[in-house]
Amino acid sequence: MWSHRPWRRNFRQVILHPEPTMETFSSKDLALQAQKKILSRMASKSMVNMFIDETSSEILDELYRVSKEYTKNKTESQKVIKNLIKIAVKIGVLFRHNRFSPEELVLAEDFKNKLHNGAMTAISFYEVEFTFEKDVLPDILMECKKLLLRLVEKHLTPKSHGRIQHVFNHFADSEMLNQLYDPKGSLRPHLQKMCHGLNKLIDEGKL
Repeated sequence: MWSHRPWRRNFRQVILHPEPTMETFSSKDLALQAQKKILSRMASKSMVNMFIDETSSEILDELYRVSKEYTKNKTESQKVIKNLIKIAVKIGVLFRHNRFSPEELVLAEDFKNKLHNGAMTAISFYEVEFTFEKDVLPDILMECKKLLLRLVEKHLTPKSHGRIQHVFNHFADSEMLNQLYDPKGSLRPHLQKMCHGLNKLIDEGKL
């Protein structure tokens, strides 16, 4: 069952596959590709926990349920969460290997700040009644998408860029967000759990 986090059950299908690079030969590049191969072949919960902690995985569970209830499409909802995890882990690998230039690290910080702002906004809309504005979160998500695409432009393939587009476009759906923030809607319990998780990540300095 998906509620038991199938991306953990079959990690090989979810995480990384080595991607070609245009850079010249270097041992550092080989080490990076080797780690990608290891990650892609190991179905270990401890491996995913290197990049996605328990609280984050619980938020992913709720995002999946929101998507599935809204779209009525289990396959599409599974795909978008898998794409989100693939991108998160790939970027985690790049960070661990210090692959980003100083200029790109500035972009990464901008992305982190924008994501933090989005999380705070999402929580505020939940905690303070009648403050939800349907265009605010989609705008923040689109800005996050642009920053992330710029960050990985030289590091990931067009296929991965497409995954980023897919994830952010999916969750920036204004009608889905309207239903999510409906105080009497069926998605409300999922929002409550997501905001609890986001608050925890913020308190721990992880978001």
